[in-house]
Amino acid sequence: MAAKKGALISTTTQNRQMPMERIRNIGIIAHIDAGKTTTTERILFESGKTYKYGSVDEGNTVTDWMEQERERGITIVSAAITTFWTSKVKGDVPHEPHRINIIDTPGHIDFTVEVERSLRVLDGACMIFDGRTGVEPQSETVWRQADKYNVPRICALNKLNLIGADWEGSIASIRERLSPNAAPVDMPIGIEHELCGVVDLIEMKAFTYVGMEDNKLTEEEIPADLVEKAQQYRAQLIERVAEFDDEILAKYLDGQELTSAEIKRAIRKGVVSGKFFPVLGGDNRMPTVQRLLDAVVEYLPSPLDVPPVRGINPQTEAEEERRPSDDEPLSALAFKINVDPHIGRLVWLRIYSGTVKAGSPIYNTTKRTSERVGRLVLLHADQRELIEEAYCGEIVAVVGLKETTTGDTVCTENKPIILESISFPEPVISLAIEPKTRQDQEKLGYAMSRLGEEDPTFKVKTNHETGQTIISGMGELQLEVLVDRMKREFGVEATTGAPQVAYRETVKKVAQGEGKYIRQTGGRGQYGHCLLRVEPKGRGEGYEFVSEIKGGSIPQEYIPAIEKGVKETMENGILAGFPMVDIKVAVYDGSFHEVDSSEIAFKIAGSMALQEASKRADICLLEPVMKVAVSTPDNFMGDVIGDLSSRRAQISGTETRGNLQVVNALVPLAEMTGYATTLRSITQGRASSYMEPSHYQEVPQNIAAQIVAKNAAAGPIRQGANA
Repeated sequence: MAAKKGALISTTTQNRQMPMERIRNIGIIAHIDAGKTTTTERILFESGKTYKYGSVDEGNTVTDWMEQERERGITIVSAAITTFWTSKVKGDVPHEPHRINIIDTPGHIDFTVEVERSLRVLDGACMIFDGRTGVEPQSETVWRQADKYNVPRICALNKLNLIGADWEGSIASIRERLSPNAAPVDMPIGIEHELCGVVDLIEMKAFTYVGMEDNKLTEEEIPADLVEKAQQYRAQLIERVAEFDDEILAKYLDGQELTSAEIKRAIRKGVVSGKFFPVLGGDNRMPTVQRLLDAVVEYLPSPLDVPPVRGINPQTEAEEERRPSDDEPLSALAFKINVDPHIGRLVWLRIYSGTVKAGSPIYNTTKRTSERVGRLVLLHADQRELIEEAYCGEIVAVVGLKETTTGDTVCTENKPIILESISFPEPVISLAIEPKTRQDQEKLGYAMSRLGEEDPTFKVKTNHETGQTIISGMGELQLEVLVDRMKREFGVEATTGAPQVAYRETVKKVAQGEGKYIRQTGGRGQYGHCLLRVEPKGRGEGYEFVSEIKGGSIPQEYIPAIEKGVKETMENGILAGFPMVDIKVAVYDGSFHEVDSSEIAFKIAGSMALQEASKRADICLLEPVMKVAVSTPDNFMGDVIGDLSSRRAQISGTETRGNLQVVNALVPLAEMTGYATTLRSITQGRASSYMEPSHYQEVPQNIAAQIVAKNAAAGPIRQGANA
C-alpha cells in the first residue's frame, strides 16, 4: 500500500459479488506476545493483500500503524482489514474465493475495550496461543469475553519451532483451563528447531516444509514413529465431534469408518454451535498459515450460520429479530469511533440486516435522532477505500454521523429496533492532568472529548471547586498512551500527577438515618424531612433506590428530589470522598409542609439522611484487587514470592510452564506502583508479569485510617484526584 497514511483509496462501485455464505468476519485474539499481529501479517501476505510481510520488531506491520504501537511493539487499537482467500488444497470440486474481514485486537489488559467491542460484532475468532506456555492469564480473559458473546473459535498453537515448545502440554492446558471439548486437527512433526511439518489428523497425511522458497507443503506418508500417536489423536478427535451430527454419530457408533468430508462436516457443526474448538499447530511459516486460512473458511461461520440478531422494538417494547439478508430492513451496531485526521469522524458499523448507501438517511434508535450517511468506507488498517453501498454481513465505516456513539443501534426509521449494546468495565486508576499553558487549555478539552469518544473506558471528570481535571482508565499504560496521543495528534502539552487508585465506599450493615432541613428567613421557608434505610448489596451489584412511602407522608413529586440528593452524596462519598457503590437505599417515612416544602429542601434532606444512615451502617473503604501472574526462572521464586507478600498479596498457587515457574496472586492495586521496575531488579530482568482487574475488597482498617487521614488533609483537591 503506497498510499499516504490515512488517505482515501479511489472510490469503488461495490456490488453484492460475494455471496454471504463466503464471508467470514473474524477476530485475532490472544495473550500479549502470543503472535496475533505477526499471524495477521502472514495472512495478509499469503492471501496476496501485501507484497511483503512486516515485523513487529521492525515497526512496519500493516495493522500496528500508530506511532505508539510501532515504538512499543504492542497493539493498542484494533485494526480492521479485508482480504480474500481461495484454498490451495487440491480436490474434485474447485474452491471458491472467500472474503475474510479481519480485526486484529490488542493483548494488553489496559486495552481490553478493543477486544470487548470487536467480539460483540464478530461471527468467529482465531485464538492464538504461545506453544511454549499454552494458556496464559489474558488467554482466559479473552476466552471468557468470547463466551460472553457466544463467538465460535478455532485455536492455533504458535511458536512450536522455538526452544521450550510444548505441544502436548499446551493442548492439556487448553482442555483444563478453557474447554475440555478441544482437540487437535494437526500434530507437529518434530518440535523446537526440529519442527519440519504437520500431520493432518483428518486426512492422515503428513505435510512437510520442503521447497519453502516456493511456499509449499510437500505431501508424504506419516513418519512411522508418529503413526500410532496420530491414530490416537484422530480417534479422540472423532469421538469429540461425532456427537454434533446425528448421521455421523450413528455411523461412528456402528463402528464404520468416517470419511474426511464427514469429519470436517461434524467439526464445522461443533464449531458453529460454539461447543467444539479445533486446535491447529505450527509456527508462522507460510504453509502453516495456509492451513489456518483453510480452517477459517472450512470451520468458522458465515453471517448466515449465526442466529438472526434480536432486539427490542422501541415503539411496541416487543422483541423482534432481523434475518441476515439484504432484503430485510436495515439494522446495524456502531461498535467503534475513531477520528481520522484526513476525513474526520469514522463510525464503525457491523451490518446485521439490510444495506446502507452513501448519502442515504439513517435513524439512530438509541439516541432517537435522524442522521445522514456522508460517505462509506472499507477499512484497510490506516487506509480507507470509498464505496457506494455496504451490504448485510459486512463491517464498514461511515463518515457523517455526528450523534452516533459506541453501542448505538442504527436502522431504518420506519422499522426501528434497538440491539443489545456493549458493556465496558469501570476505570480503576486516575490521573490529575493540566495544560502547560493557557493556550493549551481549550485544545486539551477538545482532545479529551475526541479520545473519550474513541475509548469508552477513558473517563474525564472536573472538580469544579478546584478546577482540576481528572482522567481515569484501565491502567497506567492506557493513560500514558492517551496523554502521548494528546501531544502528538492534538498538539497539547500537558502535565500529569501521580496515579491514584480508584477506591470506593460502601456499607456493611443495615441502618436508618433521618434528614430534616428547615430554613425560615422571612416569607416562604424551606422544609424537607425524610427517613432512609441503607442496606449493603453484593460486590458489583450496584446501586438501588426504592420508595416505601405509604399514606402520603411524603408527596410522590418529592421522591425524585430525595433520590437526587442521595445520588449526589454517593458520588462525592462520605467517609473519604470516594464514590459509594453496592448499596440499596429505601425512603420509608418523612413529613412535609403544605407551603414551605420544595424539591431543593427534600434533596438536601435526602443527602443528610444518607450521611447519617451510612455512618451508622459501618461504612468502609473498598480497593481494587488485581489478578497477577509472574513468570520467573526457578532460582528467583523465593524473591518474587517474598516481594509479593510484602505487597499484601494472597498467593493463590504456582505452576510450571516450560522452563519457567508462574506465581499466581491477588494483590491490591495500591501496592503495585512501580512493580515492573522492582521485578526487573530482583530477577535480573529475566521475569515478566501480567496484571488484570479482579474484584473490589475491603481495605484493612489500619490502612483505611491512613487513607482517610491523608485525604482529609488534602481537602477538595484529593476528592477530584480520586474521582
